[in-house]
Amino acid sequence: MAKTEPNFYQDLDVINDPYDYFDMMRSKGPMVQEPHFGTVLVTGYDAAMEILRSKNDDYSSIVSVVGPIPPMPFTPEGSDISEQIEAHRDSMPWADHLVCFDGKKHTDYRSLLMRLLTPQRIRDNEEYLYGLSDRFLDKLLKKRMCNIVPEFAHAVTTYAISDIMGIPVPDRAVLLELIGAPPSQVEGDADFKIGPDPLHRMKPRFEQYLRERLDQPGTDLMSELVQSRLPGDVQPGINELAQLACFLFGAGQDTTSRLIAMAVRVMAENPGLQDRLRNSPGMLPDFIEEVLRYDGPVKVAYRLVRRDMQVAGIDLRAGTILTVCLSGGNRDPEHFEDPHTLDPERANARDHLAFGKGKHACLGAPLGRLESRVALERLLARTSNIALSEEHHGSPGARHFRFEPTYTFRSLSDLHVHLTPA
Repeated sequence: MAKTEPNFYQDLDVINDPYDYFDMMRSKGPMVQEPHFGTVLVTGYDAAMEILRSKNDDYSSIVSVVGPIPPMPFTPEGSDISEQIEAHRDSMPWADHLVCFDGKKHTDYRSLLMRLLTPQRIRDNEEYLYGLSDRFLDKLLKKRMCNIVPEFAHAVTTYAISDIMGIPVPDRAVLLELIGAPPSQVEGDADFKIGPDPLHRMKPRFEQYLRERLDQPGTDLMSELVQSRLPGDVQPGINELAQLACFLFGAGQDTTSRLIAMAVRVMAENPGLQDRLRNSPGMLPDFIEEVLRYDGPVKVAYRLVRRDMQVAGIDLRAGTILTVCLSGGNRDPEHFEDPHTLDPERANARDHLAFGKGKHACLGAPLGRLESRVALERLLARTSNIALSEEHHGSPGARHFRFEPTYTFRSLSDLHVHLTPA
């Protein structure tokens, strides 16, 4: 395959609009090796499902945050590299986060968090979310013009996860600043960088919160987290628990904020749909699922092949990095009819891959769905119209948007809108 083909990891045009690229690669087959970093792109829905829902240990998630950049710190040798992965785990980026764990360790720590992020805890947060959304909208509607990304989407989701976790109110805006930009960023046309793990900067704060909960426990999630146990009545150390808390905070606000921003963009570009949703708020859950399918917040997930194997009739060598294109699978015409059209009444929209599938599926998906539904419901109820700023985004037919320069996530940098109060 010629290297003149677009570079998924470095071309800003592909980062800003990946869907033509996914279609081009899928036309060659559901799994195709790209020439720039040698990863195998999985753009077919069925092949992606086969990998994501695998119940064995054929794949490692050690590369799940940054994929092939930077290169692995070892050269794969032999037909099974499981021992090499474990020998070099500590030297791989983000390896100390839950999303990169494998096997029993992943199962144990994921189960620990799932016992804390219960459906009841999420439901109990709903009333707070309504009041929170309205407080931000009170300010925005006075201005009638705002940047939805930081002023509403990021603000609502950051305060929402902070409330569940029990982060002190004065610290919430500070933590949002500390988390910084997403990983796997691109600079210029050809250069790339991987910045330091931003969650590490927050870790001392979360260690302090957890130690305070040891002395003065409350009813928040962190109070339960510091008392939690792994199987065998093993108590994790403060270091491990602070790492989990950092990850939960980061994941709890980031993905949902991108979803809310994209949903507002879709509504602002479709006044007729916006009016339908305003008049029939019961459509919002289905609309959110279709936005997740149509233009979800996470473009790809990564897996490292542990041992020689075959998937979808394709031979894979141990050490191959699979770029599982969630957004590519979500627009596979073999599974979704007319996939490039947003249809809030699509019968199989919930088949989407936006939150992943299988044992690494997003454990915060129920909270994300609730946060986005409430935020959008209040935004629609408090407005009679949401319109894109032509000054910032151009006129109809010539729209332009800026996206964060990251190959993993689908993240609007800004979204300027005019809000007409109801």
